[in-house]
Amino acid sequence: MRPIPVDVRKGQAPEKLSREEFRQRYMRRFYDPAFRAEQAAIDRLEAIAWEAYRQGRKAPVTVKAGAGAADPDYDLSVEWKSAADRLRELAREQALPGTPSRVLLIAGASRNDGTCPGEMSKTWRLTRIAQAELENAGMETDVLDLSRLTSEYDRMIHPCKGCVSTAMPLCHWPCSCYPNHSLGQANDAMNDIYAQWVRAHGVILLAPTYWYQSPSPLKLMIDRLVCADGGNPDPSSTSGKDALKAKQIELAGWPYPKHLAGRAYGLVVHGDVAGIEGQRRALSDWLDWMGLIDAGASARLDRYIGYYKPYATSHAELDADRAVQQEVRNVARAVSVAVRQLREGRLARPDAGVEDPRPK
Repeated sequence: MRPIPVDVRKGQAPEKLSREEFRQRYMRRFYDPAFRAEQAAIDRLEAIAWEAYRQGRKAPVTVKAGAGAADPDYDLSVEWKSAADRLRELAREQALPGTPSRVLLIAGASRNDGTCPGEMSKTWRLTRIAQAELENAGMETDVLDLSRLTSEYDRMIHPCKGCVSTAMPLCHWPCSCYPNHSLGQANDAMNDIYAQWVRAHGVILLAPTYWYQSPSPLKLMIDRLVCADGGNPDPSSTSGKDALKAKQIELAGWPYPKHLAGRAYGLVVHGDVAGIEGQRRALSDWLDWMGLIDAGASARLDRYIGYYKPYATSHAELDADRAVQQEVRNVARAVSVAVRQLREGRLARPDAGVEDPRPK
């Protein structure tokens, strides 16, 4: 059998922006006439930003990787190292038997009353129902409201750049693609989100169905969690983003570590016309793939709320649907039981220890 050639394909990326185009894009953030009094200062900042872009200063502040790294002399981003150190400490605390059990609730809707829709989402209400049930069961909770990406100033999840498709070791845990200061790609929310996932013993994901799919903020988070499933915890081993080196490491044998495996999960997917089953199955398959453990059939819910009724009365339909409210409580109850049993060693994956002949 002929060996597969190891190379890196090039030719897609566009040329860098021209000086004028860069300036036009940079200045759009200062469109408000109130900025004009500071135009000279803005011009000076724009010139600095242009140099950072032209020189590709992605991580302008670095520190040596140090002892234990594949390349101790490699210049690591200070921001990445801080995030990685935090995740290691949280993972250590999460594994301690005496710590309180914690469940992360993820509200995956884009809608809230602080932005254009002017009204809270039904997903938020379902999240609060599940949270109350978990706390009644003695669980500590964290709530990740992904609608904040639509309503808060400069809060975002930048898109995954697809490093995994070049080679798994090129995808670092946590993600090292952001921040990229040379491209103005800052204020990425994912380091805080990684911390919430690592800290949790269980996760309940609640989501509406938008056009047969997950809402945009939820899908952005899912894509950026790819580094939790096989990601490389040592960027120095690939000299940052050296694609050829990453390919060689993967072909030499990569363990595909599952950094979030072993947590319990529940799902609540809702809609009003179509698509709930497909989304629930996709989310469940994704969580299974990452090594999370479902909390049983009662913990995986898809339901229509106000089926084919007007959007304008959807909250009233939820008020009247006592059954779906109780089903959401049941999801929370199932997850709380699963978390407790997992931590007591009474629940384990039946396939634990089974060797995967083709891990990925």
